Formats: sequence, structure tokens, C-alpha cells
Amino acid sequence: MDTHSFKTDADVVKDEGKNRFSRDDDTLASGSGKVIVGTVLGMVAATGKFKPLAPAANDGTQTAAAIILENADATGTDVTVVNLKRRAQVVLQALIWPAGITAPQQAAALAALETRGIVARNGV
Repeated sequence: MDTHSFKTDADVVKDEGKNRFSRDDDTLASGSGKVIVGTVLGMVAATGKFKPLAPAANDGTQTAAAIILENADATGTDVTVVNLKRRAQVVLQALIWPAGITAPQQAAALAALETRGIVARNGV
């Protein structure tokens, strides 16, 4: 994964609820490593903390729950980050997926995001 990104939240989010309705401050779990803007996240069921989507996991992170809107380094400690969690339209090709994700896994993740009101569309 890249350690630097010049991408900003404006490259990912094309529409969202006003007054930060679509965004929350959340905890990116220690051990997540360096995570860049646009990474699709899952939520650890036991802790409520977020980690990059892991389709083969069984701890809750196998289900897409948010999209991170800032670069963060949670290699050795938990970090507070801003996540997109509801009522928004995002650019599909700006999303960051885990290496090796299959088309059915990606489709399932997009469907999970849609249940939260996050719709991914092709765009620039």
C-alpha cells in the first residue's frame, strides 16, 4: 500500500449530507498500518473500531461499513479518523480495496455500503 497519497476527501466524495451529517469521528484500530483516503473499512464487531476491509475475516471487518476520508498511520496505536458512514455518493474508481479482492466480494462490499446510503458511481 502506498505510504503517501495526494488524494483528498474531495476526490472520493461527490455528494454528502450537509453539516457533516455523513461523517463521523471513529477509531482506526492499531495494527491497521498506513491507510489512505478512500480505503473501504470494516468495523470490528467486538470493539467498534475500524480496520481496512478484510473479506476473508470473521470479526466484522469482512463487511464494508465506512470509507476513510484522511490518511492515517495506525501501525502501532489506535488513531482517531474521519470516516464517511452514511448518505453520500462516492466515486467508484477512487475507492481503495484490499489486494486480491474478488469481483463478488467487491459487489458485496458495495451492497453493504448501499445499505448505509453510500452509493458508488463511476465518475471523475
